[in-house]
Amino acid sequence: MSTATLTGDCPECETDLTVPPMVQGETLSCPECMLTLRVEDIQEGRLSLQMVEVQLRDWGQ
Repeated sequence: MSTATLTGDCPECETDLTVPPMVQGETLSCPECMLTLRVEDIQEGRLSLQMVEVQLRDWGQ
């Protein structure tokens, strides 16, 4: 029995990613550069990934 997987490339470090089935809008972390990525589109088993900007809180220190 085969398990369906999706593939894509990290837009920052270009690491090849293989992930379980996901849907548009889900997020994941690149295991290489630890960047948070969002699934923008899925076509023929390929993910189109975009970097998610992380807003750090300013604690006023």
